[in-house]
Amino acid sequence: MSVQYYEGIGRRKAATARVRIMAGSGRFIVNEKSAQDYFPRVGDLQNVIAPLHAVGENPNQLDISAVVEGGGVTGQASAVQLGLARALLGMNPDLRTTLRKKGFLTRDPRVKERKKPGLKRARKAPTYTKR
Repeated sequence: MSVQYYEGIGRRKAATARVRIMAGSGRFIVNEKSAQDYFPRVGDLQNVIAPLHAVGENPNQLDISAVVEGGGVTGQASAVQLGLARALLGMNPDLRTTLRKKGFLTRDPRVKERKKPGLKRARKAPTYTKR
């Protein structure tokens, strides 16, 4: 007997998340920890489950598991959010317009700009001295 699940891949900065959703009792596991323990910062968990609320899904009727690698806390949270939105899309393709309108299906392309030679950081130049 196999369990029916829907999978979505999300990426943000250096973070990659593989999110699976299936019918269940409302468990949300991220890297084998509960989501509340994995995303303790205020607002991170709300951002992660925002696609569920946008489409009117009840989080207590779905089991969600995510495996996240790389990046920091914010990048991982955004990666899980995108993966969850894509998994919901796999579950019900009719949700595309709703998720697209709310911006949950757009991958955020912003990444750290590389350091350039002769500069201190990506754009900060050394202090100019006249003499």
